[in-house]
Amino acid sequence: MFRLFRNIDRKNYRPRLGAHDIFKFIGPGLLVTVGFIDPGNWASNLAAGAEYGYALLWMVTLSTIMLIALQHNVAHLGIATGLCLSEATTIYIKPRYSKVLLLSAMGASISTSLAEILGGAIALQMLFDVPIRAGALLVTIFVMFMLYANTYRVLEKWIIAFVSVIGLSFLYELSLVNIDWGSAARGWVVPSFPAGSMVIIMSVLGAVVMPHNLFLHSEVIQSRQWNLKDEKIIKKQLSYEFLDTLFSMIIGWAINSAMILLAAAVFFQSSTVVTELNQANELLAPLLGNHAAIVFAVALLFSGIASTTTSGMAAGTIFAGMYKEPYDIKDNHSRTGVAISLIVATIIIFLIADPFRGLIISQMILSIQLPFTIFSQVYLTSSEKVMGKYKNTLISKIILYGLGIIVTALNIALLVSLF
Repeated sequence: MFRLFRNIDRKNYRPRLGAHDIFKFIGPGLLVTVGFIDPGNWASNLAAGAEYGYALLWMVTLSTIMLIALQHNVAHLGIATGLCLSEATTIYIKPRYSKVLLLSAMGASISTSLAEILGGAIALQMLFDVPIRAGALLVTIFVMFMLYANTYRVLEKWIIAFVSVIGLSFLYELSLVNIDWGSAARGWVVPSFPAGSMVIIMSVLGAVVMPHNLFLHSEVIQSRQWNLKDEKIIKKQLSYEFLDTLFSMIIGWAINSAMILLAAAVFFQSSTVVTELNQANELLAPLLGNHAAIVFAVALLFSGIASTTTSGMAAGTIFAGMYKEPYDIKDNHSRTGVAISLIVATIIIFLIADPFRGLIISQMILSIQLPFTIFSQVYLTSSEKVMGKYKNTLISKIILYGLGIIVTALNIALLVSLF
């Protein structure tokens, strides 16, 4: 679909770009937001709220700001060049470096898919007592069917629906508890470091920016692209892209905050330590009722399916980009990338003795690969050869490299803490 879309000559098309047209641009950012509210984030957020109440809400605010900057930057690459991050890497970075980078990105995509598939499988176990491995297989089959049978536009609508269900689920959960909004307001803006909280802080901040989302955003943003030759339209599109990214990341901020608020109001108040998603679901039933536990599990299922879908799309984007091609689910390279990520991740779940140990290993792989993706992205978006006059300004370059260093340091610290 992207291939066909990019080849359309829209030279004579002049769309109106009024206020009501902003909503036509909403969508690509929400696909990226799914990676921000995936099952891995659930575990960290619930642990943060259960152990430290409202004190660590500032992590969500800071991580959202970092995410907006990096995702906005990579979206500019797609708009200004007509290339996704994978294509640009193949074209503008020397082959001996680009091949290693993109192969490692595929490995990171497999690791991401493993975590997302496990999240959906855990939800199926909660709801229907399905064994983890059987649930993983069901999630993989369903997601592959969705990806292979639908166009991007259809998938975008499904993802928006999934995110809506997740958001409404947490609104329902929050309606059942009493929130100390004064403490929550302070927690969002005042950094604090309670004793023993550094591992959770690093896991939340370090896991927000994910390699596959950077590749994905640079591709899906082009679903709103009209004409690369018209400077006025490019500038308008850049502006609307920022609104889409900002709006979508705020939704992610709200849902992640809701997880911490729920855990703080329910588990922290009752001095209940939560270390696993299964445990959280089991504890919600006696504290808030069976309906709350069911809604929690349903939201987790939608999160697992949605994040697995975007992880598969990202893998298709990365693999197709190795051949200097855009994502197109009808093309063999894109289809192969999707299959590699989802099938290999499922096989790993079946082969390892402890699937949950696989979650730790997957986070290790992401921690190692992420710096390569971030610094390659900033290098490309700072290059006049690649971006022309849309390259990063000196201030933007300093900020982006600074964020790259911070995220890298957090991921290294998290990696060390796992041993």
